[in-house]
Amino acid sequence: MDKEAQNYRMVCTLTFGDVYGQIIVWLIVIFLTLASALGLWSSTRQIYALAVVGLVLVLSLPFLVFAFVTTLLNHIEFTPIEASQTTRSTSRRSVKPATQQTAEATS
Repeated sequence: MDKEAQNYRMVCTLTFGDVYGQIIVWLIVIFLTLASALGLWSSTRQIYALAVVGLVLVLSLPFLVFAFVTTLLNHIEFTPIEASQTTRSTSRRSVKPATQQTAEATS
């Protein structure tokens, strides 16, 4: 099983623009909740205002997390690695050609 995992490269293509709409919608929900709680806030209904804010937060967070996780999973790609490539040869180091190395050595 470990051998199969080495034959694929995992690439995440998620950008901020992919989740930007979800964040905006959740912020709108939070601000509307706070506005409704402020409307309910009085000397006799403070507990109702706090209950509304708590209820909306508790009910909206699972949907937000679900939306983020599904968006993330939709942007993970597994691409096969060619047989000649290994995980060590795909490192970020760049190897200079021999002509550049000799030119630098002589100057």
